[in-house]
Amino acid sequence: MSPSCAGYYVGMCFAASEKQLYSPSQAPDTWRLFLLLAVTLPTVACTLIYYWSWDRWACHPLARTLALYALPQSGWWAVASSVNTEFRRIDKFATGAPGARVIVTDTWVMKVTTYRVHVAQQQDVHLTVTESQQHELSPDSNLPVQLLTIHVASTSPAVQAFDIRLNSTEYGELCEKLRAPIRSAANVVIRQSLGDLFLETFASLVEVNPTYSVPSSQELEACIGCMQTRASVKLVKTCQEADEGECQQCYCRPMWCLTCMGKWFASRQDPQRPDTWLASRVPCPTCRARFCILDVCAVR
Repeated sequence: MSPSCAGYYVGMCFAASEKQLYSPSQAPDTWRLFLLLAVTLPTVACTLIYYWSWDRWACHPLARTLALYALPQSGWWAVASSVNTEFRRIDKFATGAPGARVIVTDTWVMKVTTYRVHVAQQQDVHLTVTESQQHELSPDSNLPVQLLTIHVASTSPAVQAFDIRLNSTEYGELCEKLRAPIRSAANVVIRQSLGDLFLETFASLVEVNPTYSVPSSQELEACIGCMQTRASVKLVKTCQEADEGECQQCYCRPMWCLTCMGKWFASRQDPQRPDTWLASRVPCPTCRARFCILDVCAVR
C-alpha cells in the first residue's frame, strides 16, 4: 500500500460520488477498510524508517548485525567500509540469482536477497551441507544439475543463521575461498565436476539401449581401462541402419566397463560446449570406429 492508494481513494470520491466516499463514516465497509490501510501502512513504514535512521542508521537491522563485529573503539561504519573494500576485489566468490546472491570474500560470507542482507564473518562460522537436489536438466545445458544447500551458522548467538544455495560444480571454488572446512551431512553426496554429472547421465541412457548377448563360448575379461571390474559394454550400431549415418560398426569384443567407456566418451568432448556432449560421436578407444551413446549396449 502506498500514497498512490490514498490518491486513488480521493479520485474515486469524485468518480463514484454516489458511494459517499468523501464521508468515510457513510462509505461502504470495503472502502473504509481500503482507506484505513492506505493511511496506516505508509504511516507505519515512515515511522519504521525514521526509527532506523536514528544515530546515523545505527538502528537498522543490517547496521546492528555489522556492529556485532565492530571493535570497541569503532562502530558499524568501520565494518561496512571493510565489507565494501573486499566486495570491490575481483577475487571474490559470487554466484546465485539476483534475488539470492551469494558472495564470499576473504573475511565475510554474505547472502543478498531482495529484502535482506545476511552477513557472517568467516572465522566465526560453521558451514554444513544439509541438502542436495538433483534436477534432470539445467537451463544452460542438456546435462543434469545438482544444487547444494549449505547452512551457515555463526558462533555468536546474536547473528542469525542462514542458508545459501549453489551449483555443485561451484563447490570446489567455494571451498578454495573459505578458510573453514565445510562439513557434509551423512546422506549428502556431492557431485562436483561436470564429468561426474555426465557419467550419471551416460549410464542412465545406456540402460535404455538394447542389450548385447555374449556368446556362451566367449568369456568376459577384466576392463582394460581400470582392470578392476569385468567388461560390461559392447559397441553395436543401433542408432541407424548399418550403411546410414556417421556411426560405424565396431567389431571389437567387450573390453570396457560402463564407467571407463563413459570417461572415454567425456574425454573426447569440448569442455566449453557441454550442451553438445550427448549428441556427439567419438571413435572407439580400440578400433577407432565412430559411435554415439545409442550404440553403447550393456552386456547380458
